[in-house]
Amino acid sequence: MQYDKKIFGSVANTDNGEVSAATTFWYHQEGEVVWAEYRGGSVVKGFLVAKVLTDGELDMVYQHLNTDGDFRTGVCRSTPEILPDGRIRLHESWRWTNGDGSEGASVIEEMA
Repeated sequence: MQYDKKIFGSVANTDNGEVSAATTFWYHQEGEVVWAEYRGGSVVKGFLVAKVLTDGELDMVYQHLNTDGDFRTGVCRSTPEILPDGRIRLHESWRWTNGDGSEGASVIEEMA
């Protein structure tokens, strides 16, 4: 699975998440290391770093500054799906590591 120079957009998120359809992710990859910058909607600026596991999943940590001026941090496991047109869809299970520590689920897709 290659993530380098892929751009993703959010298509679904649980209510306790801060990523929305207005959030864009710019992915990069070197070997098993993946990182991205993201912003939009309630996210002013965010960064994530991940490693690609042997099964193709991404094990990641993330942090961002939201429009309320709060820093948010979390961990996430993303499972890739290849769509019929070849784009990547990521099914994400995440948990805040600050604030209420709640869990959520989201889906982001590679933009055409």
